[in-house]
Amino acid sequence: MFKPTTAEIRKLFLDYFIKNNHTHVAASPLIPHNDPSLMFVNSGMVQFKNVFTGQENRSYTRATSSQKSVRAGGKHNDLDNVGYTARHHTFFEMLGNFSFGDYFKEEAIYYAWQLLTKEFGLKKDKLYVTIYHTDDEAAHYWQKISGFNDDRIIRINTTDNFWSMGDTGPCGPCSEIFYDHGEHIKGGLPGTAEADGDRYIEIWNMVFMQFEQIDQNTRIELPKKSIDTGMGLERIAAVLQNVHDNYDIDLFQEIIESIEQLVSVKAHGDDRFSFRVIADHLRSCAFLIADGVMPSNEGRGYVLRRIMRRSMRHAHLLGAIDPLIYKLLPKLISLMGEAYPELKRAENFISDILYEEEIRFKATLERGLKLLDDETLSINTGGTLSGEVAFKLYDTYGFPLDLTEDILKKKAIAVDLAGFNNKMQEQKQRARAAWSGSGEDKIDNIWFDLKSEFGSTEFLGYAFDNASAKIIALLQENILLDSINESNQKFILLTNQTPFYAESGGQLGDIGLIESATAKVKVLNTVKYLGSIHAHICVLEEGKINIGDIVKLSIDKIYRKNLRAHHSATHILHAVLHELIGKHVTQKGSLVAHNRLRFDISHPKALTQEQIEQIEDRVNEIIIENSTVNTVLMSTDQAINAGAMALFGEKYDDEVRVVSMGGNINHEGRAYSLELCGGLHVARTGDIGAFKIVAESAIAAGVRRIEAVCGKFALELARQNEHTINLISSQLKTPKTELIAKINALNLVHKQLEQELLEFKISALDLTQEEITAQTTLVKDIRLIYRLVQNVDAKLIRLALERIIVKGENLVVVYISSNTDDKIAITVAISKELSTKLHAGNIAKEISIFLGGNGGGGQAGIAQAGGIDTSKLPVLKEKIVEILKIL
Repeated sequence: MFKPTTAEIRKLFLDYFIKNNHTHVAASPLIPHNDPSLMFVNSGMVQFKNVFTGQENRSYTRATSSQKSVRAGGKHNDLDNVGYTARHHTFFEMLGNFSFGDYFKEEAIYYAWQLLTKEFGLKKDKLYVTIYHTDDEAAHYWQKISGFNDDRIIRINTTDNFWSMGDTGPCGPCSEIFYDHGEHIKGGLPGTAEADGDRYIEIWNMVFMQFEQIDQNTRIELPKKSIDTGMGLERIAAVLQNVHDNYDIDLFQEIIESIEQLVSVKAHGDDRFSFRVIADHLRSCAFLIADGVMPSNEGRGYVLRRIMRRSMRHAHLLGAIDPLIYKLLPKLISLMGEAYPELKRAENFISDILYEEEIRFKATLERGLKLLDDETLSINTGGTLSGEVAFKLYDTYGFPLDLTEDILKKKAIAVDLAGFNNKMQEQKQRARAAWSGSGEDKIDNIWFDLKSEFGSTEFLGYAFDNASAKIIALLQENILLDSINESNQKFILLTNQTPFYAESGGQLGDIGLIESATAKVKVLNTVKYLGSIHAHICVLEEGKINIGDIVKLSIDKIYRKNLRAHHSATHILHAVLHELIGKHVTQKGSLVAHNRLRFDISHPKALTQEQIEQIEDRVNEIIIENSTVNTVLMSTDQAINAGAMALFGEKYDDEVRVVSMGGNINHEGRAYSLELCGGLHVARTGDIGAFKIVAESAIAAGVRRIEAVCGKFALELARQNEHTINLISSQLKTPKTELIAKINALNLVHKQLEQELLEFKISALDLTQEEITAQTTLVKDIRLIYRLVQNVDAKLIRLALERIIVKGENLVVVYISSNTDDKIAITVAISKELSTKLHAGNIAKEISIFLGGNGGGGQAGIAQAGGIDTSKLPVLKEKIVEILKIL
């Protein structure tokens, strides 16, 4: 028997089925976008689930794949056994071939038999098969194709050999192929009392999707029967490389050899378990990070952190002083990067995350281990560690519970899980009280109850535009409902996971669609409660939506794309302002919408046009570089020490995403823009497209606001401006290149005409010497000129009176303008020689009071006031004469 490498086995498998008219389908990401019941993709059929159920049609009816899979969380959790058994892994590859209504049992059995015995060269007498005990059809085909007698076709009468997707839906019998590793290994055939031994190992499973379960008592034949198979690559590699233990195959051995070189320790004795843990966990960590999972304290991120910290603890046990795991990444990529190019694309990103996480974990590991040692000194073998201590390790030192359990395994000490859970519940109550007293907006208690029951929403939006999820709550006006069936009414919809970004950090929330088998829902916005619950603000467009429905959530991709562009541009703008305007510039607020951005900064004066143009040029220069936008996870302190800018008004967890962009490294040795940010960003700066400042203004003392647009909205602005210029050019019948000269000439003419018009209007109010003489009324030695005009601007009257008053002596000139709004404007002017005994302001005040005004005043030589009683205008001149006689 030949001994191919793991990579060669993968290729042989895929090539075999491609040769037999199967379409090679690339592995799907580890985060399942079509099955909310799964934490991670754990088999090859997950990405084809909707094809099997008839919800989705594809261009092919036969497929083959090598699917990356993880079983380390939820109901499929092998983490505790990994490293200590021969075949448990957190990460594994599932080789599979699939038929969607094309071939069925006979062909599936034939393909499997031919591949194993002809292509792989396995000996017939080393193989056994199992079938479901009533599946005579499968037994017939196995006998026909393999020549096996009944002693090698084992009938199993348990559900181990009958697969179902759930209580209802597609289901069918299975047929498994087992390999005999030899009589020197303990264990019996499947179905026997010794079946749990390691001699006979399942290497391939075929599911014959034959029926549909309608209800508990009804099962019917499917009109299109299908095939789903799976063969663990690591298991078949062990068989073909003539080893019994998966960890002895070439893939793991090469990684283990790299570890040996780095720690200068051989993989012997009890140490070999640490080598195996690290080799296995390296794959899980690298692939999960490449697919968008980031270490955190909840959900998938928490599972990743558990895996990372478990491997890092075993590196510590091997004596590694400096971070170790990230140094193994190049070896992994050399082994698997060709089959999974996402590893190569994300190499720097994965390396940074691994390094930062190990630095952070090492800082607390020794203190946590010391606490654990101190607490277990008085605990005998078979004893129990208190839940309080386990919680302290979790809460203070970042030890996941299963890491504590793993450390205590060698000492045969258990953990008081009930006590641990009680402490977790107490922490939740403290968190509720802390939020209520933190000065935040009042949060209704229902959100605390929802978080306590369901936890945080799993955000998938860093990696996915759409996903399936389960509805966990429906609310209207903070009242929980079982269903919504009235169209066009707003309500809130919560799911266990979502690709919809919730408004935070200045970035607006996503919009899009949520669809179930019975309803279509429009998402108007997505907001966040208690810092981690993503609430979809919805309107029911059609149908009825219910609690527990499985739904497909699809963001508006164009809207998201434009949000990303404006958010990334905001980061670049911030860095440019620091460079060009000064380090004193700090963010005072921001808004990132799909069609604009708003950025408020501390700056004492308006930006000049020259500065605005320099800012635009520099931002666009960074955009045109088209450099990669990178994101790493680190502690807040590390991020700040690295030079990252924290955003105004944003609250940060102990761990933060740090976004860097700008390919030109500055003199401080870091990226051009480096900020703490949990928002969404473009993949490369060139995706922003363009940047244009629309407005710059003051919004408060020492605070300026910059408004800008990006991408297609910058293009639309340019087009709008171009259209305006073309229209002006057409209207003025002037080429665009001559518009400035034309406008300057028109402005000059306009000013001249305004002056001429002003002169004309004043002249109409002015009086000649002859008119003065003719219109004069003598009051003692005062020459009174009184004139009533209609709807004349008071400023024009004042200018006219300033001319009249110098044309004679002892003049008192009073102009009254009666306007259409029933308001009266009063203007009084007196000759210079009368100013010693008369005051224009006093005269205006007396007139105003007579006309129902508030009085007023003004200068001695000229004054203005107002009135409202037009009924007295006919006798006003006589009143003015009386006033002059008294004064």
